[in-house]
Amino acid sequence: MAGGAAQPGAELLAFAQFLASSPQPLAYGYGRRSLRELRAREFGRLAGTVYLDHAGATLFPQSQLTSFTKDLMENVYGNPHSQNISSKLTHDTVEQVRYRILAHFHTSPKDYTVIFTAGSTAALKLVAEAFPWVSPGPEGSGSRFCYLTDSHTSVVGMREIAAALNVTSIPVRPEDMWSAETQDAAAGGGPDRQPPHLFCYPAQSNFSGIRYPLSWIEAVKSGRLRPVSGPGKWFVLLDAAAYVGTSPLDLSLHQADFIPLSFYKIFGFPTGLGALLVNNHSAPLLRKTYFGGGTAAAYLAGEDFYIPRASVAERFEDGTISFLDVIALKHGFDALERLTGGMENIRQHTFTLAQYTYTALSALQYPNGAPVVQIYSDSEFSSPEVQGPVISFNVLDDSGNIIGYSQVDKMASLHNIHVRTGCFCNTGACQRHLGISDEMVKKHLQAGHVCGDDVDLIDGQPTGSVRISFGYMSTHEDAQAFLRFIIATRLRPSHGQPLPLATPREAGAPPAESEPQNTEPATRTRHSPSPQQDASLDYRVWNNSPTTVDAVGLCPPLLEITGTQRTPSEDAPGIPDGGLGSHVVTNLYLYPIKSCAAFEVTRWPVGNQGLLYDRSWMVVNHNGICMSQKQEPRLCLVQPFIDLQQRIMVIKAQGMEPIEVPLEENSERAQICQSKVCADRVNTYDCGEKVSSWLSKFFGRPYHLIKQSSDFQRNARKKHGKDQPASTTATLSLVNEAQYLLINRSSVLELQQQLSTSDENGKEESLPVNDLIPRFRANIITNGTRAFEEEKWDEISVGCLHFQVLGPCRRCQMICIDQQTGQRNQNVFQKLSERRERKVNFGVYLMHAPLDLSSPHYLSVGSQVLPVLKENIEHHDLSVSEKHQDVIS
Repeated sequence: MAGGAAQPGAELLAFAQFLASSPQPLAYGYGRRSLRELRAREFGRLAGTVYLDHAGATLFPQSQLTSFTKDLMENVYGNPHSQNISSKLTHDTVEQVRYRILAHFHTSPKDYTVIFTAGSTAALKLVAEAFPWVSPGPEGSGSRFCYLTDSHTSVVGMREIAAALNVTSIPVRPEDMWSAETQDAAAGGGPDRQPPHLFCYPAQSNFSGIRYPLSWIEAVKSGRLRPVSGPGKWFVLLDAAAYVGTSPLDLSLHQADFIPLSFYKIFGFPTGLGALLVNNHSAPLLRKTYFGGGTAAAYLAGEDFYIPRASVAERFEDGTISFLDVIALKHGFDALERLTGGMENIRQHTFTLAQYTYTALSALQYPNGAPVVQIYSDSEFSSPEVQGPVISFNVLDDSGNIIGYSQVDKMASLHNIHVRTGCFCNTGACQRHLGISDEMVKKHLQAGHVCGDDVDLIDGQPTGSVRISFGYMSTHEDAQAFLRFIIATRLRPSHGQPLPLATPREAGAPPAESEPQNTEPATRTRHSPSPQQDASLDYRVWNNSPTTVDAVGLCPPLLEITGTQRTPSEDAPGIPDGGLGSHVVTNLYLYPIKSCAAFEVTRWPVGNQGLLYDRSWMVVNHNGICMSQKQEPRLCLVQPFIDLQQRIMVIKAQGMEPIEVPLEENSERAQICQSKVCADRVNTYDCGEKVSSWLSKFFGRPYHLIKQSSDFQRNARKKHGKDQPASTTATLSLVNEAQYLLINRSSVLELQQQLSTSDENGKEESLPVNDLIPRFRANIITNGTRAFEEEKWDEISVGCLHFQVLGPCRRCQMICIDQQTGQRNQNVFQKLSERRERKVNFGVYLMHAPLDLSSPHYLSVGSQVLPVLKENIEHHDLSVSEKHQDVIS
């Protein structure tokens, strides 16, 4: 694409033609079946998903798992440290796997030994602890530990063990290695008098995918290339964990002393198993201190007497190895060779996809000629010899400002595209490519940013990037779906509509939801899709307008209130938007089941955790993991209804008979269990098999309903704003962060204007306000006078209740889900991001101190809201509430 073009439509047409050109998918080595057939047969779970994090963990094929399971079902594998028949079978099988590993890397037991570890990190730690470091003495210098700054955290961490032995650690920049001159080996003493040094570098950067020369191994070992000057004998550790997942490594040509591996990078399964390949010439130098089960030839319990086993592997494999996982490797090698024909095919295929995607991304420009992405690379993707199938980048706006990686990740999730974000445990490469100084890293830490969080911008500067990476099962359609996603979210035709993405059955499109078991016609709401639109849905639309009730007459006896229940209405009664003079509560919502539909009320009791029964229940999967609409959008189609008189919650859903759940547990029969909410452990109890079967039938997968135990108190983890005594610490239900969430109708109206679009006839269309409000899942809706003025409040009073404003709520991709249909509309998140200058905040968190419950407290529609403005408003890119990825769900 030429820079500076004025017609985006013409540019996009040209780019569409580029997308149509494609590298030919490889047939690999399994006959005439295409890669598409391989995906359908071996990776059916990827249907509708674009998985682009193979550098993080690749995926295992179905046949690998089937073959391994069959092996376990047909054989008895005992502890290899015993002498019985099953143990002998295990020992022999493990030894066969060792040979298989060495053969895969074109070497043999004559030259290398395989030491099984818990992963590449454990292998690196083993080398750091066992290397024959020499501390500096009066007669000469000691050992040096040198590492490339473009190294994984686990490599850099080796310096702490070296430092404990007074060994100097020296970081070496890639540019210094590139420019280093070839030197003659230093004179001055025989090999026995030279201190041993260790140089570590990655075969492939896990940040940018650059592949460093394997020729460095021999050059450094021979002394022709020195990371630092001075006498000594150099050993080389080649970190191959990122490299060997998509490329062959020939150890007969490149004989590094130590090579750490993680097998899930190659096969996807098993995880938690790695190896250290040790050159047999270097193995005798390794020093062992600790000894564990299986590593001792003999020892005495009452005397300092210990003889290690002669075998290097047996000497260093403390305890019983993970022998079943080791046996699984055999099936991994079988599947990899059967499906692909070998690592060379994988290298060519994955590089072709990466080169194609890199070329396309590099060409993307805004109409003003500005680039759409900034790619961090040391190569031009010219050859798989110098570049792996990894692309690290940040997305830019048309002014050249970086859009935070967290926002890009959330938008990608809406399209079911899985990427990696952050610094990828490689701070050195991250600093070099993003221009982050050491002082900035320390400043970011002081501001609250730590590795792995979603704080992506501080003072407008990025703290990390987005990374995509390909595996052998990646397809051209995956690359195209990712490119369409970038185009659709950044480049738009002149009429304002996003470019069409992949079709629902195409990779990268939002996945279709499973259809509830219902044969009755759907009842439409006034905002439901048209019949033509509805025909393409995989589930039917149900009238899911919030149920509206008044708590008067529904309150428990202890509140001493009488009255009659109001008839639920389809449309929320609320208060007219009308006059914007004073702030008034227009709507009240509670969400009895976390992430399920709203229950709208006009007056409702308040407890110490917020609105009574707000987010007291949640839906969990078979592993006890809390489900939200991000994983299960159809949760919004489950409608809870609280009946305080009968002390029950009634749950409804389209095509299902209503089911009742008691509001309180039977303490004698309750099955107590633990779950997690926003990193907090919470005590809950299971609501029983009857409601579990109901949920499982509706969603088509096993789910349970659990409720927070009434005797369990969960305190707010952080204090916001003004300090409060410990005795007044607020308590929480199953919310993520705060007791209440408030939004302002004026803010919604401004967002609605941003979302307004024009159809083919030029007629303006927009999402109705009553469709937008439920997406933000707030408890309190007010009719403020100005958009986003609520973010300037410090405190508010609603009726006789007083609240502290904790700060803005940072939004996730859940706001893109239509709460009446479960459909996604990616536009909402993007437009909000544009309006809020890439800080996707909407609504404010509220909290109150414990209440005196000797008299009832209520929140009511129509109550006046009296805000107190902050005296000194400071604007930072980082706030406490922004450190949490999820909103109240």
